[in-house]
Amino acid sequence: MEKKYKLTKETINVVSKTLYRIEALRDFNDVKKGDKGGFIEKEENLSQSDNCWVYGNAKVYGDAKVHDNAKVSGNAKVYGDAIVRNNTHVYGNAEVFNYAEVYDNAEVYGIAWVFDNATVHGNTVVRGNAKVRGNATVFGYSEIFGNAEIFGGAWVYGKARVFDKAKVYGHAEIFDDAKIYDDARVYGIAWVYRNAEVFGNVEVCGDARICGDAKVESNGDYIVFKNWWSSGRYFTWTKSNDMWKVGCFYGTGKELIDKAYRDSEISGREYERIVKYVKTINNDLEIM
Repeated sequence: MEKKYKLTKETINVVSKTLYRIEALRDFNDVKKGDKGGFIEKEENLSQSDNCWVYGNAKVYGDAKVHDNAKVSGNAKVYGDAIVRNNTHVYGNAEVFNYAEVYDNAEVYGIAWVFDNATVHGNTVVRGNAKVRGNATVFGYSEIFGNAEIFGGAWVYGKARVFDKAKVYGHAEIFDDAKIYDDARVYGIAWVYRNAEVFGNVEVCGDARICGDAKVESNGDYIVFKNWWSSGRYFTWTKSNDMWKVGCFYGTGKELIDKAYRDSEISGREYERIVKYVKTINNDLEIM
């Protein structure tokens, strides 16, 4: 295989490692023979095949690998066993490290970090001061920006957006066109999806399911109940649209009661009791 670059004699030291500026040996993609690239520690950091390249003052070192058509540019860093591949672009002052993987058409830029076994792929954008870490997975057409953090085993996908100072963690899932922002936190095994929005200083956690066009701004904007009389599963009411989510069911309180009575008399009575209870406390709060 004909090599596409060489290590030059120009070096810098980064965390006790010597990095070498690279120089192109042939034309490929937008790189011309003789072009100087960024810095790598060794050839294992940057594939000699395909069109991948390290530009400007970007740095790739440790056991990190860049291959396929990926680009690392600006002052970005990729290190610590991280993998950047496919058509990914990491740039600005972004960092990808500690076994993180970024692939497909994803972009990481600004001063964003992706690290600690996190995975970012699809057409996802991670930017600003956002951080994706700790086994989190972000994919689809989702966007993580501002000072948002995704961590734990959380998933963000579809066209979901998490931004401002919002945090999503644990095994929570944010998907479809959902938005999490301000100082909101979503965690546990909670789901926020469809066109739902969670914002303000609210916490959505446990087994909550926030969906449809629900808007949750405070902890009083939703209630999670447990079906103790039969299945043991959880169900959620959201105040903004007065809707109920129970398993595959999503609808009004009346629709929920009617469905429950069709299932069994006891289910009908219990769901009716809970729907009336929620209506009562909601009316009391509005009077106050």
